[in-house]
Amino acid sequence: MNKYYSTGVSYIVILQSPSAPLAPPRTPHSNFPNHGTNHSVRAGVLLSRGAVSGMGIAHLGVNKPELIMKSIVPVVMAGVLGIYGLIIAVIIANAVTPPEGSKPAYSWFSATAHFGGGVACGLSGLAAGLAIGVTGDCMTRASAEQPKLFVGMVLILIFAEALGLYGLIVGLILASKA
Repeated sequence: MNKYYSTGVSYIVILQSPSAPLAPPRTPHSNFPNHGTNHSVRAGVLLSRGAVSGMGIAHLGVNKPELIMKSIVPVVMAGVLGIYGLIIAVIIANAVTPPEGSKPAYSWFSATAHFGGGVACGLSGLAAGLAIGVTGDCMTRASAEQPKLFVGMVLILIFAEALGLYGLIVGLILASKA
């Protein structure tokens, strides 16, 4: 009674007991926690891709330790993406107001605008972090072999960082409209 699901690379085995009772029917809203968990795991997998740049730097440090400071650029640029998220989070958190008696002071429009601003900044930061991680890994190793590639690496990282900056700008515009 085991079910096998293909995830592209590996198989997930779901073990089922033949004597286990069937789950009761679920309402559409009872799936929301599962969706949140699913998306959190997916985001964690994508964010771990950014750690690949650190592996490239560690590899470089073993082979050519004199170039280790030049290859810190992707790590610094990835750290700036975290600062973008902190900026939008502080702005949104300061705009949230508690209810006044029984009347809510925080409107649906404000909540939706703040949610959209946070999502815009977060998803663009995720995409930029993925681009920085992959580029940082490949170009760090390549620039160790051919030093002329360092300028190209920095330019690619700047354009990848711009993705996160665009998301921050959109998030600030949305948050200011609330």
